[in-house]
This record gives sequence, structure tokens and C-alpha cells, in this order.
Amino acid sequence: MDADGDRDGSPGVDPARALADGGRPEWYRDAVVYSLDVKTFQDSDGDGWGDFRGLIDRLDYLDELGVDCLWIRPFYPSPLRDNGYDVADYRDVDDRLGSLEAVDALVEAADERGIRLITDLVLNHTSVDHEWFQRAREDPESKYHDYYLWTSHVEQAYNTSNIFPEYEDGVWSYDEVADKHYFHQFYNHQPDLNVANPDVQEELFSIAEFWLERGIDGFRIDAAHPMVLPKGHNAHRMDDPQWFFRELKRRAREVNDEAVLLAEADDEPDRLDFYFAGGEAFDALFNFVGNSHVTYGVGVEDTWPLYRMFEQIPDADPDGHVWWANFLRNHDEWNLLKLPHEALEHAREFFREGHGDGRDSWIFGRGHRLRLADLYDGDHDRIAMAHSLLLSLPGTPILFSGDEIGMHADLDLPERQAVRTPMRWDGDEPNAGFSTADPADLVLPVDGTGWPGVFQADVAGQRGVAGSLFERVADATAARADSPEVARGDCSIVHVDPKEVWAHRFDHDGTTLVAVHNFADEPREVTVDFDVAAGDAERVVGDADYRVGDGAATVTLDGCGYLWLRGRRR
Repeated sequence: MDADGDRDGSPGVDPARALADGGRPEWYRDAVVYSLDVKTFQDSDGDGWGDFRGLIDRLDYLDELGVDCLWIRPFYPSPLRDNGYDVADYRDVDDRLGSLEAVDALVEAADERGIRLITDLVLNHTSVDHEWFQRAREDPESKYHDYYLWTSHVEQAYNTSNIFPEYEDGVWSYDEVADKHYFHQFYNHQPDLNVANPDVQEELFSIAEFWLERGIDGFRIDAAHPMVLPKGHNAHRMDDPQWFFRELKRRAREVNDEAVLLAEADDEPDRLDFYFAGGEAFDALFNFVGNSHVTYGVGVEDTWPLYRMFEQIPDADPDGHVWWANFLRNHDEWNLLKLPHEALEHAREFFREGHGDGRDSWIFGRGHRLRLADLYDGDHDRIAMAHSLLLSLPGTPILFSGDEIGMHADLDLPERQAVRTPMRWDGDEPNAGFSTADPADLVLPVDGTGWPGVFQADVAGQRGVAGSLFERVADATAARADSPEVARGDCSIVHVDPKEVWAHRFDHDGTTLVAVHNFADEPREVTVDFDVAAGDAERVVGDADYRVGDGAATVTLDGCGYLWLRGRRR
């Protein structure tokens, strides 16, 4: 997307050249992505559920925040036992949220603002309510029976751990109608699809084409890692998982040559390059290594986790196929399994809330069901600095709805619902402006905090207020939009002495951009190489003091201070 919002390439990038390497569109590398759930964002008709009409009404807010792309979490018909990731129909919309025509209206309204749309595709499993599973269990001779994985001898079948060990005994559940056990890596109401079956593969390709034809710009492929794991009685896998991902991309690009595939692939670091398939499969991977390390490092005021992150994963390559979707928090628990064991044990207790009173934030043996404001004790300075850091890292930044205003979790709610509460627009209005419905009719409670005395922020108290968290995050997104160096430049770490200060730089087309972030609550001063004439140095974002001379920049940072500094090299 160019600076005018037209959908014909990125700033300074010839569209034909952008696709010349086999089809890598550039727009997603320059985008700021905002993740939201339609049903908890804005209710337009007073029934207690957010809907597409409400989202359309709030697009100006997202435009003001500096969002280039929306990642919309599942909106398909679903029994909602797993927040919509239990899909009952891939080709329709939950009627509480709207209709297919409402999606079309969102596509049009977003396009007018130069905002692209990506949606979740859940290809690993369906709901037990899906027609495929219902037909599969009723007729063993139906082709749909082989859409899933069954055994009549569960004691002899392949077994492995379930993704939700606190709630599931294993990966096999008995179905009375089929008189067999079916395989599920997630909850028992989410049977795994037999993704090695060519008929299933064709169904999944067709679903992607369906949504692209309606104007969607790409997909977050949910559970990409479980898709390639052993499945079923004999622990079989797809013969060539990379072929499936390559073919998914090829089919998507036939409909929209700028379609993008992002993978939720929480695999081991040395396996991550597999999902790119040399640029022929996924365009970017969600950076789970970065999420655990960056968010932890900012929270404990130490930069060693960032050094380790860069050691663990391949470098994002502005001229190659490796690219990361970076995030601080998401709609699940904050997963800490990629940290070293000692750090994981420390993070479990250091950030823990509600332990001992039945509202424990620690869940699934791997992470905290907390928002960024909970992890950082409601410190808006630290949250703003963390967002500046996120937006300055090589890769595509993903913002989690509500974090830009400092929303808290509600530990009174079960499991992951704690971090999925409705958006708070105005605390002086009923249900904080999310809905006019009776509170008992809301999809999830709005005003709960999870523990007494927690201040719940809202949009109205920050939008247009200088120095507010919202305005500081908006300033950082504007800085990212104004800094092609981050997506195009060569990134290098700048080593500085205080362990609480992180500095890195980008060099691109004769320009240097240096980003410096202070994780400490107290002031710090650092000097970094910066071969730019003093009169050519430009503050991009951040209010730290600096002075330039003799090939260096000395930066004086307040607690949780930050600065992006740019200039033409001499």
C-alpha cells in the first residue's frame, strides 16, 4: 500500500518487482496490524454482541491509531466453546455478528481508508457441530468419515500429549454414534481434520479462495504447527507438508496476487525456517520466541532476553523470505515455553496474579492469562516504551486490541476469556460504551477487573489527550509508517553498557536510524555510533534528550524513555 492508501505496492517499491520473486507482496512488511474480535469490539444494535456494523463505525478510530491492516479473529458460525476456533461452517458468518453482506460492507469501508483485512483460517480442526463431522460419525462409508481420524482400538493407537493438559485427558475421545474414538490435539469438541486426505486439502483450498473472492487480503493460519504433527491411529503425517502450504499460497495468489499467509507456528526455533519453504509457503511467522523474550525483558528491566532472541531465530531479511510477525501479547495466554527454564520459573512467579484465591493467572503449565497492563503493573510509560520497541523491531508489528489504552485482564472469567473482554470506549457510558444491552446479556462482562482497585482505562479518557498511552502508541505507529528503514534496512544490534538499555540500528539507502529504549525506571545515558552531521539528525519519535557529534550520538533517557534518531550518513 503506497502513501496515498492505494493498493498497488509499497512506498518506493515497484509492484511488478515486488512480485517478481515468485509472488512476495511487500505491503505486509510495511503494515501495522491490529488484532480484534468482532464480537467484543463494538455492538451496534444493543443485543450485547459486537458486530460488523459496530466495527465499521469504529474504523475512524483505527485509522487514527495508524492501523494499516486488521487481523479479524474467527467470526464463523460456531458453538463458541473455544472463542470461535471451533468452526461449524467455514463459509458463513455467525448471525449474531452480521452476515456475508456485512463482511462485504467492511471490506468496502476498510478499503476506502486504505486498511487491509486478514482473517483467521482454522485448518487443523473443526467443531463437532460441523456438518462434516456429523456426517462422518453417522456414516462410516461416507467420504466425510475420512475427513477425520478414527480408531476402533484406542489402546493400540498412537498417543501424545494434549495442548490443553489441564482440561483434557488425552487426544482420543469416544463418539457414541460412530462407536469409535476420534483424534483431537485440542479440546474434545474440536476433532482434528485428516489434512493428509486430498479431499480435505481441496476443501481447505476452496475455503481460502471463497474469502479472497470476497475481498479478504490474506489469512492467519491457525495451528500451523499441529497440522504437521503425527495424527491418528498410525501417527501418520502429510507426505509433504511444505507442498500443502505452497499450494495454499499458489491457490490464494491466483485469486489475489497480493494475498498474504501468516502462520501461527509455535515450533522449535531450529524448525521455523521450514514454514517459509524458501519463500514459497508462508510470508511471515508469528514470533513466539520474540514474544516471550521481549515482553519478559521489558518486564524485568534487562536486555539479555533480546540478545537471546536474536541468537535463537533467523534474522528477518528485507531482501529474502524470512519475516516475523512480532507481538507483545495476544488473545491467548502469554506463552513462556520458549524462555530458558530458569527464566520461565522466574516469570511464573514474578508476574503471577490471583494465586491462592481461585483466580490464578498461571494456566496450562506454560503462561499467564494476563494483559500487558497487568504484566507491567498498569505503568503506561512502560507500556508505551514496549510498543515503541515492538514497532522498531524488524518484522511486522501486531497490536492487540485494548493494549493501546492499557486494558486489564479479568481473572474472574475462566481460562483465556480473562484477556478477551470487550473494548472499553467510555467508562462514563453503560458497559463502557461497548453496548447498550443489559450487562447480563453481554457476550462477556466489560467492567470486571479480576482484582480490586485496578484502574480500567478507556478510549475517551485518552484519545486526543497529549501524552496519553493511546497518543504515544499512535505516535509510534506514525513513526513506523515514516521509517522505511525498519522494513527495508539492514538491522544490527548496538551494544551499550547499561543492561537495562537496548539499542539497535537500521542502515538503508544512505540513511541510518537508531532506536534506543530504556527498560529501567531510572534515567540512563548511552552513547552510540552515529556518523551523521548534527544538523542532519532528525528525531523520529520519543522525547529523550540527545546530542550528536564526533560520529556518535549521546542519548539521555528518562525511566522507560525511548528515542528513534535518523539521519543521512556522511
